Amino acid sequence: MTFATYPSLATRTVFVSGGATGIGADIVRAFARNHARVAFIDLQQHEGEALAAALRATGETALFLRCDVTDVPALQASIAQAGAKLGPIAILVNNAANDERHAVAEVTADYWDHAQNVNLRHHFFAAQAVHPQMRALGGGSIVNLSSIAWRGAAEMPAYSAAKAGIIGLTHALARAFGPDKIRVNAIEPGAVMTDRQRRLWYKTPESIDAIVRRQSIREMLIGEDIARMALFLGADDSRMVTKQSITVDAGLR
Repeated sequence: MTFATYPSLATRTVFVSGGATGIGADIVRAFARNHARVAFIDLQQHEGEALAAALRATGETALFLRCDVTDVPALQASIAQAGAKLGPIAILVNNAANDERHAVAEVTADYWDHAQNVNLRHHFFAAQAVHPQMRALGGGSIVNLSSIAWRGAAEMPAYSAAKAGIIGLTHALARAFGPDKIRVNAIEPGAVMTDRQRRLWYKTPESIDAIVRRQSIREMLIGEDIARMALFLGADDSRMVTKQSITVDAGLR
């Protein structure tokens, strides 16, 4: 297969949260392949530094900063640092999340609050922080990672609620930022078979096959499929696309 490249992404600064592994790392690589200047944050320092070094070895610009997205001042400081080092941020990809399974009866108030903080709250504060940089550039693109889980996932209600909140937040920010030519969209991934998913939830070929058989397109969904949608939403090709939530799940839901 041959996939599109986007000349409009070259030299633009992109900021990705949760970019050291999984879907986030695929998004970081995809933007780097399009010659964007990529800054990304994560708690996984070793993996983040290794990815940034590998990208720099190919001649691309990559900056890794260790940051916990639940620490809002640290998140805002990382965004400011990335903008100062690489230039004003033109594209924000809010990716960081934790799809930990949890039973309804076991959810405490503290657990609920943490789930919203790690899966939803940082989307707003990252968007708030990049808004002045994008406005100064004359426009930009914000891509929020939701999930098809928001449509109903009994084994993770707190996560599902956060991912539903991302859809509402995307619509609200698209209205708020539209006059500044800043587009805000969401992606709803399906059952993406990252290393983490295979390690925790889909441990056998049979369990993966069971999911694939439920999809309309019966091929395994991978992080690069999500990254290609993020590229499109970040590029000028989608200049009139905003306030949308695009499902990439091979027809699972």
